[in-house]
Amino acid sequence: MTIVDNAIYKDGKRILAPTTLQETFAECERIGGMAWVGLYRPDQEELQAVANELNLHELAVEDALAGGQRAKLEHYDDDRFLVLIPARYLDETETVEFGELDVFVGHNFVVTVRHSEVPDLSRVRRHLEDDRPSRLAAGTSAVVHGILDSVVDDYFPVADGLDNDIAEIEDQIFAGDGQVSRRIYELSREVVNFQRAIRSLPHMLETLIEALGGNETAGDRQEELDRAEQPDQIEVVRKLRDVHDHTVHLNERVVAMRTMLEHALELDSTLTSKKLAETSVAQNEQVKRISSWAAIIFAPQLVGSIYGMNFDRMPELHWVWGYPFALGLMLVVALVLFLLFRKNDWL
Repeated sequence: MTIVDNAIYKDGKRILAPTTLQETFAECERIGGMAWVGLYRPDQEELQAVANELNLHELAVEDALAGGQRAKLEHYDDDRFLVLIPARYLDETETVEFGELDVFVGHNFVVTVRHSEVPDLSRVRRHLEDDRPSRLAAGTSAVVHGILDSVVDDYFPVADGLDNDIAEIEDQIFAGDGQVSRRIYELSREVVNFQRAIRSLPHMLETLIEALGGNETAGDRQEELDRAEQPDQIEVVRKLRDVHDHTVHLNERVVAMRTMLEHALELDSTLTSKKLAETSVAQNEQVKRISSWAAIIFAPQLVGSIYGMNFDRMPELHWVWGYPFALGLMLVVALVLFLLFRKNDWL
């Protein structure tokens, strides 16, 4: 079994770490604690064994096995099923790597199914066990908050990395980099994938907050918090509200990124069109010059070719001034053409 960690908690403290899942769930029911099980890329048989033990809904199990799900929160009777899309920014390749994390939540258990290297849930577990045992006493809601908080915190370096890449693109555009269009499309795809990962998070968190009794009515938040079913959940609800604010902020940043990339693509297209137009104008000027000189050179050749024909009876053929006249005619025609072309700015 691909078990990363397996423990039972009671009153916020880790009291047992069974070696098998059967023992975990049996002891959890016996002592009235909470089980937190972490799985890493389990196969169908392994995940089905957990599903049978906890009576997980078959559709949720099917989604966890298939992978490639969008971020979502679904309810199956008293259980919840969360799909999160964690991400991390890779500085070496300047790309974003996305993963998938499935979370099954019941009244006394949390089972995480991780399909990627991120997020580091062991860090979340250690933080709750060592620094926040009082919060962990709230039960599964505290674990869900810890997981969500970790995933959302990991989004901020991704957003910062994408912002830096967009800033570099602006420099590339004005520098005339020919590969910038490709980079814009690559970044646009990453931003779209990032938006898909975080777009539904605010609604998911609102649903969780409402389920924990933290829904605001009549503008009196504290009164609603005091009516939460468990007093320990008050702080969890507050923390979830903070995570909710972060997700709203991230969504706003992503919308701004998409707008900036659209403008960058338009600017690149405009500058490219302008550059092509300038090149076309320069080429036209060159063609004008070449054509002008070709006409000037052709005129003397025409005169010379006519007087060079071997006929006995031609005007001025035996004239004494015929040769100077032909040379003068060539010079005059060439000079007239030169002045005309110069006047029309062809030369």
